[in-house]
Amino acid sequence: MAGGWSKDGAVQDQIDASVEDAVSLARSQLPHGESLIHCEECETKIPPARRKAIPGVRLCVPCQTELDEQQEKQGNVNRRGSKGSQLR
Repeated sequence: MAGGWSKDGAVQDQIDASVEDAVSLARSQLPHGESLIHCEECETKIPPARRKAIPGVRLCVPCQTELDEQQEKQGNVNRRGSKGSQLR
């Protein structure tokens, strides 16, 4: 049920668009190509199990964890202007 100027299904369209954006972002951040033997940040050896599990891996676990934490602090902004983002 739509209200005001919005069409029927507008809320679901917004949810679908947000999910598609998140999936696209996650896919773009996946490593690809050949894995490195040594971490490109700290030069420690990347274990063979990690290289096998994640093709194209470039960072060791501690460096990847640090990078993930930095990206998490920068992200989490809904730029579509949904009602939820306006209430925060």
